[in-house]
Amino acid sequence: MRKNIVAGNWKMNNDTKETKLLLKEIRKGVKKAALKNTKVIVAPSFVNLNTAVKVLGNSKIKVAAQNMNAAKNGAFTGEISADMLKSAGVKTVILGHSERRAYFGETDAILKEKVDSALEQKMKLIFCFGEELNDRKENKHFELVESQIKNALFHLPETSWKKIVLAYEPVWAIGTGETASPEQAQEMHAFIRKTVADKYTAEIADNVSILYGGSVKPTNAKEIFSKPDVDGGLIGGAALKAADFLAIIAAI
Repeated sequence: MRKNIVAGNWKMNNDTKETKLLLKEIRKGVKKAALKNTKVIVAPSFVNLNTAVKVLGNSKIKVAAQNMNAAKNGAFTGEISADMLKSAGVKTVILGHSERRAYFGETDAILKEKVDSALEQKMKLIFCFGEELNDRKENKHFELVESQIKNALFHLPETSWKKIVLAYEPVWAIGTGETASPEQAQEMHAFIRKTVADKYTAEIADNVSILYGGSVKPTNAKEIFSKPDVDGGLIGGAALKAADFLAIIAAI
């Protein structure tokens, strides 16, 4: 049975003091919540990962990294390896986020290498993908999403899917003034699940969690999460406020 997941991607926000304060608020709120088949994940900046692991020790909340390099080590100034993440107590990584693709030139080929490296080093991963506004307007969104998934993931054996969570990001609905409806989210999530089923099996597709990452807020979370193929959210700005993040968790 697939899990519901609410993951907070903090991006480049919060120093160590702010990180501790926010984590303590979230931990307190999650401790009081009755989480049924729901996993909560937070992804602070690299420099605060170990702090987060310590603050959240023995809690229900897991810590993820926002990125990692495919190489195990070497002359890659400023980069972080899977072994470094694991040594900090982190066993989950977000890969393929739209901002990594747009601002840092991460292609499907680069992401395929990162996926392979993460899985080889026994990391779990949240794999992100999604279309830009032009792709949606030109009715190429299904084609693009299918290619992003296939190019980076469809070479993997069936066993690898136990360690993969998918996250659909309609980039056109994030900070653009455009709005994606819950029905549009469900339509794409159902397409994604069918795409996985067609390549692998219906069982694998039914068991993979697919998160929605299109500006989820306390005001729209319940309606979005009510859709049958939406298994939670990858939360951006709302994850930086404990009250908002906890409200989104409650909505699931």
